[in-house]
Amino acid sequence: MYCISPSFVLGFHGCEREIGERVLAGEATLLDSTNDYDWLGRGAYFWENNPQRALSFATNAQKRSSIKNPFVIGAVIDLGRCLDFTTESALREIRQTYLWLEAASKEEGGQLLKTNNPYLRRLDCQVIDALHTFREFTEAPAYDSVRSPFWEGERLYPGTDFMHETHVQLAIRNVKSIKGYFRVLDLTGKPVEFVRSE
Repeated sequence: MYCISPSFVLGFHGCEREIGERVLAGEATLLDSTNDYDWLGRGAYFWENNPQRALSFATNAQKRSSIKNPFVIGAVIDLGRCLDFTTESALREIRQTYLWLEAASKEEGGQLLKTNNPYLRRLDCQVIDALHTFREFTEAPAYDSVRSPFWEGERLYPGTDFMHETHVQLAIRNVKSIKGYFRVLDLTGKPVEFVRSE
C-alpha cells in the first residue's frame, strides 16, 4: 500500500557524452542494463541526487569500457510503485524470494544460486529479477523502480560508519517513470558537462 512514492526524485546517469547529448536532444532514450551482475537487477540506472557520483562512475568506466568522454545527464523520475530497500516490506519480500530460490536450488542439486563479490552482485541480481518474475507470474502489480542505499568505500573518519562512497542507486524498470531529462548545471546556473568534487 505504501510502496507508491508520492513525489519526484532527481537521478543522475553517467555515460558517454555522445549518448547523453542524444538523450537530451530527444533522439534516444537510456536502455535498460541487463548484466547478470547489476546490483538492483534489470533497469536504467541512476544515482539519486548525486551528479558527482555519476561522473565518478563514468570516469572510472573509461578504464574498462567504451566511454571516451565522461558525461552526466539528469532526469526527473517518478518512482511510482517502488521496491525500496529502506522499507521493511521490501526487505521481507526480497528475503522471501531468496528463500524460495534457495529451496528450488536445493531441489536442483544446489546449482541455481549465483554468488556475489563487492562489485559484481550476481546473487542480488538473480534474486531481484526473480522477484519481478514471480510478481508477474502471480499477476501482482509490477514495480516501476527499485531503490537502495549502498555503503561503499573507506570510513570517513575513525569510529564512524559513514563511508566515503555511500550512495542511493535507482534502477528504473518502467520507462514512463522518467518524466524528463536535463543538462546538469553548475552553482551559477550554467550548463556543465559534469560536476565533480575532488
